[in-house]
Amino acid sequence: MWLRDRTGTEPLTARSPLRARRVLSMVALVLAVAAAVFFAIRAMSTGEEVWRWEAAIAAAVAVVAAVDLLVIRHRSSGGRSRSGSGGQDRYEQ
Repeated sequence: MWLRDRTGTEPLTARSPLRARRVLSMVALVLAVAAAVFFAIRAMSTGEEVWRWEAAIAAAVAVVAAVDLLVIRHRSSGGRSRSGSGGQDRYEQ
């Protein structure tokens, strides 16, 4: 197979972008929640439809950032089961 004779150094120097992704997702989550609250208050005070849409968009961004943080947490843990059996118990039925 042509991938077995690889001579590059990429596996030795590769770095995971999860830490930067976690920081960006946290910042996006905080800003999106703050924006959603601000826009919702503005929509209630003015009654204009545009502020409701802005609040909905900001809330959607907050949900996406929260889901991304959950995915990052799962990937950081290696996706291992917590039962200690190495995840093989679901295949032994």
